[in-house]
Amino acid sequence: MASPVRITFLGGLGEIGRNCAVFEQDGRLLLLDCGIMFPEADMLGVDLVLPDFTWLHEHGDRVEGCLLTHGHEDHAGGLAFLLRDLSFPIYGSALTLGLARNRIEEAGLLGRTELIPVKDGERRKIGPFDCEFIPVTHSVPHGFATAFHTPQGVILHSGDFKLDLTPVDGRTTDLARIGAISKEHGIRLLLSDSTNAEEPGYTPSERTVGEVMRDLFSRYEGRRVIAACFASHIHRIQQIADAAVASGRTVATLGRSMGKNVQIAREMGLLSIPDSALVDIDKVGDLDPADVCIISTGSQGEPMSALALMASGDNKWLRVIEGDVVIISAHAIPGNEYTVNKVIDGLYRLGAEVVHAGIAPVHVTGHAMQGELKTLLAIAKPDYFVPVHGEFRHLTHHSRLALEMGVPDANVLLAEDGDVIELTDSGIDFVDSVPAGYLYVDGIVGDVGHGVLRDRRVLAEEGVVVVVVTVDAKSGEVLTGPEIITRGWVHAPEAEALLEEARQRVIESLEKAADEGAIDIETLKRHVRRAVGQFVNERTRRRPMIVPVVMEA
Repeated sequence: MASPVRITFLGGLGEIGRNCAVFEQDGRLLLLDCGIMFPEADMLGVDLVLPDFTWLHEHGDRVEGCLLTHGHEDHAGGLAFLLRDLSFPIYGSALTLGLARNRIEEAGLLGRTELIPVKDGERRKIGPFDCEFIPVTHSVPHGFATAFHTPQGVILHSGDFKLDLTPVDGRTTDLARIGAISKEHGIRLLLSDSTNAEEPGYTPSERTVGEVMRDLFSRYEGRRVIAACFASHIHRIQQIADAAVASGRTVATLGRSMGKNVQIAREMGLLSIPDSALVDIDKVGDLDPADVCIISTGSQGEPMSALALMASGDNKWLRVIEGDVVIISAHAIPGNEYTVNKVIDGLYRLGAEVVHAGIAPVHVTGHAMQGELKTLLAIAKPDYFVPVHGEFRHLTHHSRLALEMGVPDANVLLAEDGDVIELTDSGIDFVDSVPAGYLYVDGIVGDVGHGVLRDRRVLAEEGVVVVVVTVDAKSGEVLTGPEIITRGWVHAPEAEALLEEARQRVIESLEKAADEGAIDIETLKRHVRRAVGQFVNERTRRRPMIVPVVMEA
């Protein structure tokens, strides 16, 4: 019997983000990606969301390393947090490692890892793991699919991919190699990107955006152009820069990550912008606005991003003026629609013209649609299939595509975060589960739990009422107070009568408790909370947070 292979999913199966899977073979562990998720609207005050690393911490001595499929934050951003507790090498393309390095270096954790570049088509042993890196096209250059040659056959993970036949850099998804593996060895298990599994057809080529950009720069001749996109989308940046230079404009970057990534990509030869066409953002004010193109971060409307600060008039480097043209070259990630729309409104208020994906084809997705997903399934011909990377509805639609392409129903597993699957001689099945909840980052990792978020929602929606009272330690008699302090429930100067009535309710409740001999602090707090809660609900139909402060004297 061949030794089994396990895969533990810590994130990315049920949401967009937090992508992290762990392969287990011969007692050793290998991470595939370690990403973050950006907070949803109801995650008040949360900066980032991480996978739950509890299981990894318990087995940290067995970790051989981490493979990065590509350089996006939802696949690599979590390493700056995991490396605080574990130490292991990281493998990926040179660009992927360059992008990941920034966040790890900012966290002061470069000393806890070794960044090991791998090349297209390279096959490398990492402990017991035999890994082959297969080129795929995506919205960041130099992404990989990974073929794991295991005792249980080849396990192919697609990474984030699309089938762009005319990519900007000419580096296409290597379907020929995938087909060769399928023919020579067979692909036992395929794990494939499900992001666009609901979308019929095929994704347009990235080059189509370049054509649109050239048309826009020509149409808006004589006006300053500000183009916002993801800082990691090097090919998009290249096409914006090409259109700007062709129209006689000088290019400046705005946003720290944009500046860093442009520098990295130029040093690696992945981005070609003539030195004569680049200028520092602080020199833009000396140029004719009609001769300038600014490539900026902030396409998702992030509150402190360069574009959001421009929209509110608070960007210290650039002030939007009447006649400026702003091109938002990205789709809003689900959950970011409100912030993006708010930024667009702000730009219009300042007199700018805004071009976005809703009115012009200034963005194409980096994820395969149904036609491409079926193509991969047809070429790979997997024995077993597990959809990955997406919300549950995406995973469900992808599993149906696999059935359409001939994968038997019993051989398709619909896994979620926390599931552990095992591939053995007899097949594939669920064998265990591990903690896989959200780990919230609010300044300090793990500082925020579900209870804290629940309290924040109550505070945001209903307000808080604090009741301060001092009682005699022996008799329970009220000595001072109660003083009622409220924020977000009623405005105190306008509600003195209501607050006075609430004070009387508290006094009556405490007197009743004293008559019954219940004078310990915790019991008195319960009486205060119940009395105020009932009163507030009766009179205002609201449910603010009630905080009783009972002191003894």
